[in-house]
Amino acid sequence: MIQNTMLNLPTVQPLQLQTTEAAKTSTPSESMKQFGAYLEDALQQVSQQEQASHTMNNKFMAGQVDVDQVMITSEQALLSLQLTSQIRNKAVEAYQEIMRTQI
Repeated sequence: MIQNTMLNLPTVQPLQLQTTEAAKTSTPSESMKQFGAYLEDALQQVSQQEQASHTMNNKFMAGQVDVDQVMITSEQALLSLQLTSQIRNKAVEAYQEIMRTQI
């Protein structure tokens, strides 16, 4: 069975809603900073996957790894990049929809 490990990375922390008292009293600017930090971390992980793909390509050229390892790493990086692109597209669409609403 093929398992999708792209979103199951040990360093990826899923976005969770906080239910503690501190979360209820946080200001909108604090919430924005937390969300911004989450997005920045996610983009850095995508970048790390792309760098790992380049490293594996270089190792393959040197004969240190097999082609299947290179393909797996490359596909993981590609899927991460495609997911990031689709999330960006949906966020832009949502923003445009909000801007079109009349008050």
